[in-house]
Amino acid sequence: MVRLLQFAGQGVFYAMVAVLIGYFATTPVYQQFPEGMAQLKLSFAHGARREKACSRLTSKEIAKLPPNERRPNNCERKRVAVHVQLDVDGTRLLDALLEPIGLAGDGPARIYRKFPVEPGAHIVIARLRDSRSTEGFDYETRREVFLAEGQNIAIDFKADAGGFIFR
Repeated sequence: MVRLLQFAGQGVFYAMVAVLIGYFATTPVYQQFPEGMAQLKLSFAHGARREKACSRLTSKEIAKLPPNERRPNNCERKRVAVHVQLDVDGTRLLDALLEPIGLAGDGPARIYRKFPVEPGAHIVIARLRDSRSTEGFDYETRREVFLAEGQNIAIDFKADAGGFIFR
């Protein structure tokens, strides 16, 4: 009789755990972005230009280096910060200065941001500066996009492909 009560108690306990797991698996309902809206995603990793220009080593300086470290140029590792802007229909959604990652500041600058927007036609302007200049932008892309309700458009950046890519 005691064994039967133990089995019954275990069954009730497991049933309660299953009900709790089922409840929390469906509630609260996950909403990817606000209902009735569309979404722009800006996501990229980009290594900007170096903070200081490379200098050419003389033959005497090269000879002083250990054989496995001999190279014609001396380049500092630190990169400049990437300045990025995103405008939608004349409204600035993002104006950020992205610092390079890494201990020496020699890695790429990274960003991943989501922006909910109204469905419909929009003019999107994306700008990026990855050089040592302080004025203007090195890359600028202007696109007219149409977003349906619930649609996502990803904006990527590839310098080799000429700048911003809308997908």
